[in-house]
Amino acid sequence: MLTKLICLLILATSQASVCLAEMPLGFTAAMNNENQRDSLVVSNYDTGASMTEAYSNVEKLSRNTQVTTRSYSSDGSSNPSCPGCGAGGGLEASINSQVIGQAHIAWQSVDPSVTVNGRHPLIGRSVEDLTGVFSIEKFIQLWSDSCPGEVSVDWLPCS
Repeated sequence: MLTKLICLLILATSQASVCLAEMPLGFTAAMNNENQRDSLVVSNYDTGASMTEAYSNVEKLSRNTQVTTRSYSSDGSSNPSCPGCGAGGGLEASINSQVIGQAHIAWQSVDPSVTVNGRHPLIGRSVEDLTGVFSIEKFIQLWSDSCPGEVSVDWLPCS
């Protein structure tokens, strides 16, 4: 009886060591990895605008992101600067980040109305992937049915 018990213990410990030996070499390091992930996805379905801000394998992250979405009706009542404009709205994002790690910043604009095939045609898109130590200062502005002169970008001259 004692011999059977010893054989079972030897068998159990040998199988446990075989299970541990099958683990990849970096398993413990991967399980104890304290790198952060942080992501933000915003969509405005009325205008077909969406943006993504995602950080991974982050050692240091200091971020300030402000996102505004709005929609207005076909009479322009929610957009007093553009009376008579059709239904629409917009998405605006201001991103200011200092990062050690990886970043993925993307935006996409699609036509909210569907085609004959039931798809939304792509109007514009941008994808930016970064790795390392960097600072991001970005302003994204996606508007639908904007009136002429409504969108203006002011550039400061170099001194």
